[in-house]
Amino acid sequence: MDFVQILAGDPCNGLLPVVKFLRNGIFPIIQIGVPIILIVMGAIDLGKAVLSSDDKEIKGATSKLIKRCIAAVAVFFVVTIVTLLMNLFTSADTGVEGTTSWSACWKAAGN
Repeated sequence: MDFVQILAGDPCNGLLPVVKFLRNGIFPIIQIGVPIILIVMGAIDLGKAVLSSDDKEIKGATSKLIKRCIAAVAVFFVVTIVTLLMNLFTSADTGVEGTTSWSACWKAAGN
């Protein structure tokens, strides 16, 4: 089996390992790790403010925690948003032999 035969079954034209790494490696880290870090950082800030017993500092830390929680929820859904955008902006099959759409590559990387 030569290199051309290997790429013939690849809907990403040789980029399947990269797309798989993004979809199965990087996105889960972003989807789970970043929100956890944001919420923990906000909780630490709020804890410091509560220990200082300053009402103005507590109010500022509470608003910062709320903003970080909103950002954490937005980051959590980044994979869903990217998948929706990939489905929206992918073109249908062009009719040219050997071409596939990005959605086929994206779906193949998910398997």
